[in-house]
Amino acid sequence: MVGSNTTGGAGRFTGFSPARFYLLIAGVELTLLAATIVIPQWTTPAPRGGEYVEIAAAPFAPPEPATRAYTWSCGRNEEGHRNTANVVVVPGVAGPPHHVHEYVGNLSTDVDSTDASLAAATTSCGNGDLSTYYWPVLRTGERAGGPAHGTIAAPAAVTLTAYGNPAGPVVAMPPLLRGTVGDANTATTPAGQATRAWTCSGTPQRRTDRYPLCPRGDRVVRVFDFPSCWDGRRVDSPNHRAHLVFPAASGACPAGTFPVPRMRVTVEYPRPDGDRFAIDSFPPQRNAPQTDHAFFVNLMPEPLMTRVVRCLNTGAECA
Repeated sequence: MVGSNTTGGAGRFTGFSPARFYLLIAGVELTLLAATIVIPQWTTPAPRGGEYVEIAAAPFAPPEPATRAYTWSCGRNEEGHRNTANVVVVPGVAGPPHHVHEYVGNLSTDVDSTDASLAAATTSCGNGDLSTYYWPVLRTGERAGGPAHGTIAAPAAVTLTAYGNPAGPVVAMPPLLRGTVGDANTATTPAGQATRAWTCSGTPQRRTDRYPLCPRGDRVVRVFDFPSCWDGRRVDSPNHRAHLVFPAASGACPAGTFPVPRMRVTVEYPRPDGDRFAIDSFPPQRNAPQTDHAFFVNLMPEPLMTRVVRCLNTGAECA
């Protein structure tokens, strides 16, 4: 039975206080989840002398178990929907100007969003998915370690995919389930929060945790693979991770958890010139690629979620 949502909009305030904001972040985003089963990162075996790597030097990702997939489009943020809010981690709090998030899906997501306002909004998704999906913007004209003064790069493509579980059938996600992947503070406080990766469109089998330098004609690609083992009770938890954790490499979920559709968000960008691009981050993180992260709040209408589950479990209605 789905428990109560603990991330409502109570305690909102306007304006930005750096001290208060970072206190909030320290209290919620740096909490480690010892019980989480972590999928290994695609870490490039090279000295950490820089945050950029030629994609040909990146390792190959291990093959994934075969599962069914349901893919859909929510556009590529043609609406320019961007702001500094984080409705999962610090609802009601306006973030710093150097940490902007980009959205697809729910068109209303902002600092003052509530569960009710999100459910009543419209969406950029062609299949009617009202969920919100977001991640830090990518800027061109700057390098990792520098200030966030570059130009925000518009995605060339965004793809959303739900995968089945190779170990058995999946169950429906509950409404308002929160998902978190990556960690905005991992450059200074490594947390091992799998699994986000960088690659190039021409060699997607190579993965790295550094910014990839892609050949001409390729796109820079970010891949966010969300956890998919739900505790069956909560739609959120104090650290925004304990209620939805990662499976083992085989797909098996930890005891007391249940497999739900595994969400992947893939974001592509036109190839920047050279190594002049980086994501927004908090100042101590110095725009490190390892701090990449993403969130979702599930608001799929029940008929759509039923269709996704049927596709993943039986192969029906996957088109």
